[in-house]
Amino acid sequence: MAPPAQAPPQIFDRARLAARRDRIAKTFADYSFLRQRVLADLESRLDDTPRKFARGLELGAAGGELSARLLASGKTQAMVAADTAPAFLAAAQARGLDAAFADEEALPFPPASFDLIAAPLTLHWVNDLPGALAQIKRTLQPDGLFVGALFGGGTLAELRSVLTDAETEIMGGLAPRLSPLPGLRDMAGLLQRAGFALPVADRDTVTVRYADPLRLLADLKGMGERANFTRGNAQPLPRRVLARAMALYRERFAGPDGRVPATFEIVHILGWAPAPGQPQPLKPGSARASLADAVRRVHKDEG
Repeated sequence: MAPPAQAPPQIFDRARLAARRDRIAKTFADYSFLRQRVLADLESRLDDTPRKFARGLELGAAGGELSARLLASGKTQAMVAADTAPAFLAAAQARGLDAAFADEEALPFPPASFDLIAAPLTLHWVNDLPGALAQIKRTLQPDGLFVGALFGGGTLAELRSVLTDAETEIMGGLAPRLSPLPGLRDMAGLLQRAGFALPVADRDTVTVRYADPLRLLADLKGMGERANFTRGNAQPLPRRVLARAMALYRERFAGPDGRVPATFEIVHILGWAPAPGQPQPLKPGSARASLADAVRRVHKDEG
């Protein structure tokens, strides 16, 4: 008899994350510049197929802006804006959208409920990413499309390095400070493992420059992207460690104008729910085509 499957480690506190998102909802638009880039990118990639979708789902929808755009463009006939934060759900409803509470780790929808699912900058907060992707595939109709974006392993490389060195120097050891994030190859492999047809992952690297690295920390708070570890994994950051890290940030990374860079790696992912007549899944490690090519290849004869 095979041993029982072990539950995935609980790294992130999902309830605390929802509460934080609820608190930042009113000011979220002031800090959503990366999300705006992702929404425009996802919308552009969806434009690469002439297919129209009957019913779509936006996970981690915040106020449902992507849903509203897709409805306005005619790309979808109906959308459900899903989130775990009541304030974001209220904002989506105020837009006239169909809103629903949905945790990415436990989707409440029946199988084959949607022919499009989009997840803009939300899946890097799930504890069981393979399980979440499997649920997304199950919730798609055959030949349904999943598109998403999440922060990848190269995100905040500068901040990670200075926090590591400052804490090692002062405390003689390390505690978790920034979320572990998947790499590009990881995501291509996870899509294949979840059973998506023609899975593809590619990256968009964005560098934001700050006059003060403390402003980066304020932006992360406003985005809802501060570390959100479970109680057993979370430890307060001593002020002297933070001060030393900020000093190292300036020393190592400041440019001639005194501004410091912050790197964000956004991994875009795409996969189709299997259906007869589709191209076969690629061999592991071979998902190198662009997302736009994947959309065109699957539906190149539609229009």
